Amino acid sequence: MPTKSEQKAALAVIEEVEDKIYVFRGQRVMFDSDLAEIYQVETRVLKQAVRRNRHRFPDDFLFELTADETALLERSRSQTVTLNRPLSKRGSNIKYAPFAFTEHGAVMLASVLKSQTAVEASIVVVRAFVRMRAMLALHQDLADRVEELEKVTDYHGQKFGVVSDLLSQILRDPKFLKRKIGFVEAKKGKK
Repeated sequence: MPTKSEQKAALAVIEEVEDKIYVFRGQRVMFDSDLAEIYQVETRVLKQAVRRNRHRFPDDFLFELTADETALLERSRSQTVTLNRPLSKRGSNIKYAPFAFTEHGAVMLASVLKSQTAVEASIVVVRAFVRMRAMLALHQDLADRVEELEKVTDYHGQKFGVVSDLLSQILRDPKFLKRKIGFVEAKKGKK
């Protein structure tokens, strides 16, 4: 049973990996340079292993970014204050288009790299994806509840609007303004 400090350390590592999960083309992905850092290999070695085993990476496991997507990624990363490593070894431009790995691609990558570090790191990567999915599901549940409350509020708001409009019409009608409500005191001279 891990101690509290070990649990905190493991959670910190998972959170660090979560920070490297992006949404690209509508999918949660990790980029080759981030996975190379996690698996403790050079990016070129990682890409070479993928190219040699391309049959293990169908399109739903891995895709290569287009030139426009690469430029967008480079701009967004260069604007990130917390980035403390260069984007590439040769200046600020990415030389080759990055690979984007889905959760399944990141796991498959560990089997291609065949190192103990890669196996251990893939467990952390999977936990990060799972934790992120659970958090998104929780947020989706909360969003669904808020939407339901908005519908109820809108419904009641519409009904209140109808009542308010009717009251306004009644109050503007002259026949209602002339009528007095309450007891009328009889005049003393007439019987």
